Amino acid sequence: MNRLVVALSKGRLLDEALNIFVKKGIDVQSPQNGRKLYFDGWEGKVRFIIVRAQDVPTYVEYGAADLGIAGYDVLREQNRDLYELINLNIGRCKMVVAGKSDVISPLRPLRVATKFPNIAKDFFTKEGINVEIIKLYGSIELAPLFEISDWIVDITSTGRTLKENGLRVIREIFTSTAYLVASKGSYHTKYNEIKELMDILT
Repeated sequence: MNRLVVALSKGRLLDEALNIFVKKGIDVQSPQNGRKLYFDGWEGKVRFIIVRAQDVPTYVEYGAADLGIAGYDVLREQNRDLYELINLNIGRCKMVVAGKSDVISPLRPLRVATKFPNIAKDFFTKEGINVEIIKLYGSIELAPLFEISDWIVDITSTGRTLKENGLRVIREIFTSTAYLVASKGSYHTKYNEIKELMDILT
């Protein structure tokens, strides 16, 4: 049997993903020291690699990993050439538009700060709203407070961080959960192995 390589993202989603495997009877020998970035499971049938959430689709598309677990938010933003196999219903969060006020100035384009420029651009284009997208990499909630932007587009789980920073949800764009995705090449060359794993997870 060919060993499968599965890319997992660091952070909260890693724990949720590993919990699914354990619940389905797949042994996971995860590293204890937190520094080793790969480990084996399922009696050696799977090698898990741990990468940044934004890098999971890249590893899968280029064949470094056969499979990956990635949030719909990341998949939609990157729009990579992958097969989305199973909605695992973990890592649930919402992609939202948030700001201090829903009032739009007619005098200039609306400034929107986000880590998700493609999602933001698509959303506002469909809404017919003229915007200037400002790409930021973190602490998005600060942008309206310090007048970098009028609104933000970001993910939220509970809305607590938005509220604590004086922001409120103006529009919900979509709900995001994590998907098991596959490299198109691996899906054909390792179909039996992937199908076996899918059958266990569903």
